[in-house]
Amino acid sequence: MTAHIIDGRALAQKILDELKHEIATKNLKPGLTVVLVGENPASKVYVASKEKTANELGMKTETIRLPAQTSKTQLLELIEKLNRDKAVHGILVQMPLPKHFGKDDEYEVLSAVNPAKDVDGFHYINAGKLSQGRPAFVPCTPMGCMIILQDLVQKKIIEKLDGLDAIVIGRSNIVGKPLGFLLLDANCTVTFTHSKTQNLADKCRKADIIVAAIGKPEFVQGDWVKDGAVVIDVGINRIADPSHPKGSRLVGDVAFTEAAKRATAITPVPGGVGPMTIACLMKNTVKAALNG
Repeated sequence: MTAHIIDGRALAQKILDELKHEIATKNLKPGLTVVLVGENPASKVYVASKEKTANELGMKTETIRLPAQTSKTQLLELIEKLNRDKAVHGILVQMPLPKHFGKDDEYEVLSAVNPAKDVDGFHYINAGKLSQGRPAFVPCTPMGCMIILQDLVQKKIIEKLDGLDAIVIGRSNIVGKPLGFLLLDANCTVTFTHSKTQNLADKCRKADIIVAAIGKPEFVQGDWVKDGAVVIDVGINRIADPSHPKGSRLVGDVAFTEAAKRATAITPVPGGVGPMTIACLMKNTVKAALNG
């Protein structure tokens, strides 16, 4: 079996083209403000990509860069100012925050964002609504994963999502938990797993859909994949590779080459879920602008 390699870049571009048309025809000026605290290299690259995409769509975008020593009080004051600014429809506080912010601090910061401007979908009100199947801002990566799966149905690569057994490896509030709820809403039977799960490989071998979001390079082995399963690899990990011009390369949480021999469809890394995350952020920002 040769897997269909899912082209996340092409699907993301389709979403962005539709958004650009919607922004132009409805004379919208969606405002997206990103708050970046500190100098995390990966965050800086990601934020630059968000800026570039927003500008290409004709959005009003601003990135507020704050020094790593910014206090929680200063950050909360800035968020409250953005909450009051009617020209700002979406607020995104880039994670992770510097080390002096603890988990409780991060939760307080994310909870300070107006839920109506929470285009990352991390606010507890949006998370709660999602868990109940109510309309809410959905975190961007899980949304992107679901659009990928729905596209596979539309292209008849898989027949339907209804009734499929889905396993989610990872239980973060950003990907694992919200994606599990979205899969439930799509009438899948969902198993949540994580680093403490026993007999994980055997559980994966029974799944029609495997979502890997555990943050461990090539963790899911090829023989964990049932023949004909769909594999969605959310992981982005950099590993050493002396044969590569840069001395390293990006891999996902799945051993791609071996898994692709058994799967019906699989996302590559890079070029799979990653582009969809940014496209879905833009989609949420346009939604926020339409909501006023």
